[in-house]
Amino acid sequence: MAAGAATAGAWVLVLGLWGAAVMVGSQNITARIGEPLLLNCRGAPKKPPQQLEWKLNTGRTEAWKVLSPQGAAWDSVARVLPNGSLLLPAAGIQDEGTFRCRAMNRHGKETKSNYRVRVYQMPSKPEIVDAASELTAGVPSKVGEESRQKVALQMRLCVWHLGCSEDDEITALPQVGTCVSKGGYPAGTLSWHLDGKPLTPDGKGVAVKEQTRRHPETGLFTLQSELTVTPAPAQEGAAHPTFSCSFSPGLPRRKALHSAPIHPSVWKPGPLENVQLVVEPEGGIVAAGGTVTLTCEAPAQPPPEIHWMKDGMLLPLDPRPVLLLREVGLQDQGTYSCVATHPSLGSQESPGVTISISEADVEGQPRGSVGGSGLGTLALVLGILAALGIAALLIGVIVWQRKRRKGKERKAPESQEEEEERAELNQSEEPETAESGPGGP
Repeated sequence: MAAGAATAGAWVLVLGLWGAAVMVGSQNITARIGEPLLLNCRGAPKKPPQQLEWKLNTGRTEAWKVLSPQGAAWDSVARVLPNGSLLLPAAGIQDEGTFRCRAMNRHGKETKSNYRVRVYQMPSKPEIVDAASELTAGVPSKVGEESRQKVALQMRLCVWHLGCSEDDEITALPQVGTCVSKGGYPAGTLSWHLDGKPLTPDGKGVAVKEQTRRHPETGLFTLQSELTVTPAPAQEGAAHPTFSCSFSPGLPRRKALHSAPIHPSVWKPGPLENVQLVVEPEGGIVAAGGTVTLTCEAPAQPPPEIHWMKDGMLLPLDPRPVLLLREVGLQDQGTYSCVATHPSLGSQESPGVTISISEADVEGQPRGSVGGSGLGTLALVLGILAALGIAALLIGVIVWQRKRRKGKERKAPESQEEEEERAELNQSEEPETAESGPGGP
């Protein structure tokens, strides 16, 4: 009987102590990074001596760590104050976790406190960078290093030569702008608004590409959100929609942060007209080894971007208004055209021009011509023969002149002897005349 009474008494004591312990419901606490955090130990006497202990399970501890008023400060991370409260001088990301206090008052009543601590850091105000100043209705917008003309050309080529429709999705489109939020914790989210209304990504007209990075030392997050929009056609002139983005914190009861809005212009594109391709030589017929000049004429301001096509395929060339083909051969034959792309007038392809090699034989040389070293040898032979002919002519002229001079020298003495003979004959005739005159019969 005595033993039974002792056992019953022990159970009554245990049940009494169990009823004296009061568990305070778990409480969620949020603390700003870098600011002090104070946690009260409920039920503890306001003045020492106290019977209490704190248990911590956070990112700084591998298991539960115990702190008491009699213990020293824990590496300046946390310490128990004289009134039994726990102080964290500067809360950090590693202090997120569970804090528990178990205290006994002077009347033997035990109280337990339980805290779930989370920390936060509001980022700087979100900002829209690489914002587009102008959007073209029906054509994906352009910012940064991406080119809207190339995307529009890709769409045109898809429609013309691949058989797809303009409603098909074109991948890797450039964005209206990039919303950036830096230095926040937890990560939070970014969202876009058009004229004050949320924009919901649908993968076609509205697309959002998000990226989240975390600083390796501070643990703070940087968010990026790229918005791509294919706007509806403008009714008249230019429209000015308002785009903005906002940051929503990961913890509740924190107000969203809004960026400054942007107001890009939206223009309705019209077709480029009178895009012509001029070829030199005229007609596009050229001998092998010659030069062909193709000039794309597209009157518009600012000047459009010119791409070149051959036989329906886009040539891998940088944009240029003039295409020069040097030393053309059979591989250069084909139908050429140019595509003019204007930022606000869209794209237009010129009529095709055919380039052909004149009378090209199987080897790629014009018929009746001699190619390479054979042509050089023929020219050399003709040159030598011409030189020999000229030399023979000069020699003949020189020989003829010498003969003529010798003939003149021979005729001169003969005429002098004839004059002397005539003079002698005249002298012999004069005395005879004199004798017969006075003494005539």
